[in-house]
Parts: sequence; structure tokens; C-alpha cells
Amino acid sequence: MERNAEDFAAKYEKVYQDMFRFALYTLKNRHEAEDVVSETVLDAWKGIEGLKDENAFRAWIFRILANKCRQKLKSYLNRAVELPADLAWRERDTSEDMDVRAAFYKLNDEERLILSSSLFGGYTGKEIAAMLEMNENTVRSLKSRALKKMEQMLSE
Repeated sequence: MERNAEDFAAKYEKVYQDMFRFALYTLKNRHEAEDVVSETVLDAWKGIEGLKDENAFRAWIFRILANKCRQKLKSYLNRAVELPADLAWRERDTSEDMDVRAAFYKLNDEERLILSSSLFGGYTGKEIAAMLEMNENTVRSLKSRALKKMEQMLSE
């Protein structure tokens, strides 16, 4: 696709809200989500000439966003105990809420990304598969396994 600011802006305008929602539900932090979406748009603009099919813009930009979210989640794990404010457990949380949250964060990055996209973002398996460039059955399988893992952790 040729680099054209007006075309890019028009395409971006159609996906911005979904991108922000995806990042917010994945990262659970408004500022981090805004940063990741901004970084994604910048990378997409720089690489737009590599996009061969204009109709694939949504899947392409979401793939960039998903990778940025994965990198950010990994950076959370690499920090000592310092978590973003929205991820920090609050005193008002019940012990059950804390257990669910702890189980969720014990999942690997890919499982958290798929679960948060589905459960919090409302995306279908097909949409998640397109965004992450995965087979739809693989997404369903990973989601099912992640839920079973959480169920097992919570029953211990």
C-alpha cells in the first residue's frame, strides 16, 4: 500500500476504538494502552508500504498491536514487584477476586492475550485468530486450555 496520510487516517479511524479496547483489556492500564496504541500507529505508518492488500489493514495493524501488548506484558514480568496501578491488587478485593486475578496472571502471555480479548474485549475466536494470525481452532483450543488451567488453579 502506498504511503498516503489521508488513506491511513481513514483506515485508522475505523479501527481506533477496537484497538484501544483490545489494548486496555489486555494490559489493564489506560496509560499503557494509550502508549501501546500510539506506538502501534507509528510502526504501522512507518511500515505501511509493506502492506500488500489494503483490505488486510485491520488484521495487519492488530497483529502489530498484539505484538506490542505481548512485549508490554513480558516487561511486567521482568519488573521486580512493580506492577501498573491498575494491575495492583486492591485491599477492597475479596480473597476470591484476588485468587482469580492471581490465576489469570499465572497464565502465559498468549493465554492471557486470548482470554482477555475474548472475555473482556468481546472478540470472537475468529476475530482473535485474524488479529493474532493464528488458526481459529488453535485460538479456541488455547482459550479452553487456559480456562481449564485457571479452574484447576482455583480448585487447589
